Amino acid sequence: MSTTTSKVRPGSNETSTASARYEDDLYGWVEAQVALLKAGRLAEVDAENIAEELADVGHDQYDKLESALSILMMHLLKWDHQPTHRSRSWLNTVHEQRKRIARVLRKNPSLKSRIPEATEEGYEDARDNAAAETGIAKKLFPKVCPYDWSVITTRVIEFDDLRSPEE
Repeated sequence: MSTTTSKVRPGSNETSTASARYEDDLYGWVEAQVALLKAGRLAEVDAENIAEELADVGHDQYDKLESALSILMMHLLKWDHQPTHRSRSWLNTVHEQRKRIARVLRKNPSLKSRIPEATEEGYEDARDNAAAETGIAKKLFPKVCPYDWSVITTRVIEFDDLRSPEE
């Protein structure tokens, strides 16, 4: 048990201290809130900040999906627009990001409904980053994502003896 648990006592003013600590000591605040919740002392929890933190957790999961999609699509754009620069590294990145996408969706199945939004937003970043990394003018990359979900997740990419997705 953490020492924070012993600091939260019935009848103390620790709740106001814990609430104030939210801005100053997130870890300490979390420990105090966990102790209150586990003790069933719901009237004493900092519900507003707990709700905000939980919302942030959901946003973080969406951001993981969008980021993996962005990196993957950037590499697909580079693959398609710079065939002479293809490398094992690009193929490995495609494979790794596909695994990350699958993992995020497996752990957060309700994010599947947000795939179109995450793909659209991720593509905006992919296009910018592909232009920056390749030196190819941004206007030469499609404005709208040219890849459907099947292409993003299963299109075969081969380099020498490597292949993604793996057989």
